[in-house]
Amino acid sequence: MSIGSNIRRTREERGFTQEQLAERLDVSFQAVSSWERDEYLPETLNLIKLAKVLGVSIDALVDERRTAFKTKKAIYNWEHMKTFVKTTASVRDMVNTLKALDFASKHTKGYRKNSDIPYIYHPLNMACHALSMDISEDCIIAAILLHDVVEDDKSVHLEDLPVDEQTRELVRLLTKNKTGDESRTEMLDKYYEAIAEDPKAALIKCIDRCNNMTTMSWGLDRDGRSRYIEEVDKYYPELLKVIKDTPEYSKAAWLLKYQIESMLDIYKRQF
Repeated sequence: MSIGSNIRRTREERGFTQEQLAERLDVSFQAVSSWERDEYLPETLNLIKLAKVLGVSIDALVDERRTAFKTKKAIYNWEHMKTFVKTTASVRDMVNTLKALDFASKHTKGYRKNSDIPYIYHPLNMACHALSMDISEDCIIAAILLHDVVEDDKSVHLEDLPVDEQTRELVRLLTKNKTGDESRTEMLDKYYEAIAEDPKAALIKCIDRCNNMTTMSWGLDRDGRSRYIEEVDKYYPELLKVIKDTPEYSKAAWLLKYQIESMLDIYKRQF
């Protein structure tokens, strides 16, 4: 593919019009149009800015041998996953999970970044991930379904969650509460230190990170992916160790470590 074709395809994947991309680059839309038609090549500075705005490497834009593979942002149907989780919870008498599923369905709004996928897809995917690893503790699946609710919906407080205290405590540990006086590093240090004290919370957080890393390529720009990689490198080895050292989760630890570290290596090679 030509450089112009690479620019156009990547722009369209990110959901930008030529005018929107031009505004972000501080150039005219005619300039973007001429690049995509291969009439002119972007100057070096604009090429660097293009890669940053589109969240790709410069190589991805200039490699004329690049193959355009068809990609998809969702693997499973969220409604089918919801039915599976509800059926499993009913059969196993998982009272907290059933309550959490209804509550999360009502309070999990919006869409995943840069997509038309309902955000409820994320906790449902995580719940199915856990169940597929034979993790079926009621408090864990319920906390998975609720883990973002308090953080994302400011009208919901911890005490509003219709679950038992053990599940609420897991949600509390998984909810980021940054104060104005804390730096991002200070907040993350405290956040992950608290999670590492609870094997169940560590397990949920690693499943969360697995799911988020699968969407990182299109959900985050290049700077966002870089911060994500640094965060995983710094904090997740300890969480994985906590899970591995907990006998009932040792098999899950193997799978989670494999998935996290293999995806991490793929992303690192793109930089």
